[in-house]
Amino acid sequence: MSALDSRPGEPAHYSQVWCFRTPRARLALWGGWVALVALFVWCWQVMNANTLWVFVADAPDQAVDIGSRMFPPDPTYLPELLLPLWDTLNIATLGTLGGIILAIPVAFLAAGNTTPSTLLVRPVALFIIVSSRSINSLIWALLLVALIGPGLLAGIVAIALRSIGFVGKLLYEAIEETDGRQVEAVTATGAGRAQVIHYGIVPQVLPAFWGIAMFRWDINIRESTILGLVGAGGIGMKLQSSIDTLAWSQVATILIVILATVVVSEALSARVRRALI
Repeated sequence: MSALDSRPGEPAHYSQVWCFRTPRARLALWGGWVALVALFVWCWQVMNANTLWVFVADAPDQAVDIGSRMFPPDPTYLPELLLPLWDTLNIATLGTLGGIILAIPVAFLAAGNTTPSTLLVRPVALFIIVSSRSINSLIWALLLVALIGPGLLAGIVAIALRSIGFVGKLLYEAIEETDGRQVEAVTATGAGRAQVIHYGIVPQVLPAFWGIAMFRWDINIRESTILGLVGAGGIGMKLQSSIDTLAWSQVATILIVILATVVVSEALSARVRRALI
């Protein structure tokens, strides 16, 4: 508060001075910063407990040494990568397709405006989505290799299980954001529940669905390249084999092929999404 000029004998007038934050808000902000710094210091101490800084200091020299062994890449190794690369593309594509097929009903059961029960069915569907998203595809592959053995099937199922949560979450959010007036118009014609979903909701979410599907396929291309590290097939198995034998020129060739594949899939996915949405 600040006093304004006033005549003698008249009461002083005051005007309120605007502040960006109240004193309590400023105190809370500073308290948050102090807590964040304390958390950082604690995490740093935990990280340093088992860190050997001798190896960290030597890391740049080791990186230069491995990089020099990678150059030049071995172009004669390319023919051996064609079949594993094809397997990787099949893992990503079939896994994405399987994940989408499983995610569609889960998404409709999780959406608040299409679920048959908000007390029982919806929580179960949301739990499936959260469970799928919580476990990385590499962990899924590791578990499946132990269950059904190494090979492409483990990689395909791992990609599918991982895709359920991603596709299901984005799709059920798109379903919940649909225009209710179109649904009411279809309902007013006497349509049943399945007809309302088919004619009132599906046309609204179809563009978003294709965009989500292509986006997930692009992500799965990247993830499927490393599933071979745990025996789930694809080009990752060649990468692991070359690393184990210290064939660094072959490793460089594999990394270039993986990079080129990811770049092409990214460009293709972006182009298809622009055409569909």
